[in-house]
Amino acid sequence: MELSEKEQLCKLDEVERGSLNDSHKHRLCRNSQRRKSGRRKTERVVFKTGQFNLEKWKNSKYRVFPDIVQALIDVQWRWTIVYSILTYIIIWLAFTGIWWIILEMHGDFEPDHLPHVANSTWEPCVREIYSFTSLFLFSIEIHTTIGYGGRSITLECPSAMFTMCIESILGTITQSFIVGIVFAKLTRPKNRAQTLLFSKNAIINQRDRNLRLIFRVGNTRKSRIIAGNVQAYLIRHSSVDVLENQIKLCLSMDSSENISFMFPVCAVHTIDEESPFYSMSASDIIKADMEILVVFEGTIESTGQPVQAKSSYTTQEILWGHRFIEMVEYRKEKHGFLIDYAKFNETYPVSTPLCSAKQLNNFYEHNLRKLKDNIR
Repeated sequence: MELSEKEQLCKLDEVERGSLNDSHKHRLCRNSQRRKSGRRKTERVVFKTGQFNLEKWKNSKYRVFPDIVQALIDVQWRWTIVYSILTYIIIWLAFTGIWWIILEMHGDFEPDHLPHVANSTWEPCVREIYSFTSLFLFSIEIHTTIGYGGRSITLECPSAMFTMCIESILGTITQSFIVGIVFAKLTRPKNRAQTLLFSKNAIINQRDRNLRLIFRVGNTRKSRIIAGNVQAYLIRHSSVDVLENQIKLCLSMDSSENISFMFPVCAVHTIDEESPFYSMSASDIIKADMEILVVFEGTIESTGQPVQAKSSYTTQEILWGHRFIEMVEYRKEKHGFLIDYAKFNETYPVSTPLCSAKQLNNFYEHNLRKLKDNIR
């Protein structure tokens, strides 16, 4: 049986004095972990992996030409390699066909004009060309600027000289294009963002008489992220409008604005008069259709590239009356600090009023007025 808000308010002074027994504390700290199996799940705007749950639909029959470079960077490595190999093969075969037409029109494939015919005085467009296979090898030599010295162009065919220039230029452009894609895939911040972790759940507990919403951010690599910044946005869902409104939440990082990010940090949102959660109790948050989008931005110390990681918390993932377990400890045998990421998502229950922050502040103000009247 749940406590009513009136009973919760009466128990607040006992929470402050710490006079509640274990059974009452467990009852008072009951949180959103206990869910009914048939409860409707809130649709997410952002998945836990950071990907947006959005699909752009365009009714126009005119499509914008896709960004090929960005598409090849975003796809998996195996597809990038396949597309690169196919690009080379298609260019080689296309120019092999062009060379075949040029040499066929010049008559280089006549039986008496082939290179192996003895006492032949015929001057071909390209020396040492016997068939389509030798033309394919000659096309590869030009495209990759590899010359073995056997096959070479002559001054007989101006069209052959023009084709050689075009293929050589196209080969340089193609190689630069593919090298740029490979380098971008190797150095893109997306891979680094996968090593930035957000806690599975956000928690609400009481600090310095104020209710606070807290979530954790961790870095699993030894390389640091400098100039870090965390932002959070509250997204309200509605049956009419999918996104009713978006509110930016005021955050502080463990009482510090500058994050060195050597250790996991906690982003703290104080539920005060400016907070959208000010009038919401534990039961109100469980019933609400809301989502908290969290974004971490920083700069990779080793490369200087910006990195961004995203996640979100629905109301089903907010634990009321919990605190994160400490995961950093000093080990004497190792003469250094140890960060145990196995405890990154672990929490433990603490005594926290289930009423709203507004009711909690009214309770404290009422007690303060009574104290002043008694003094007088």
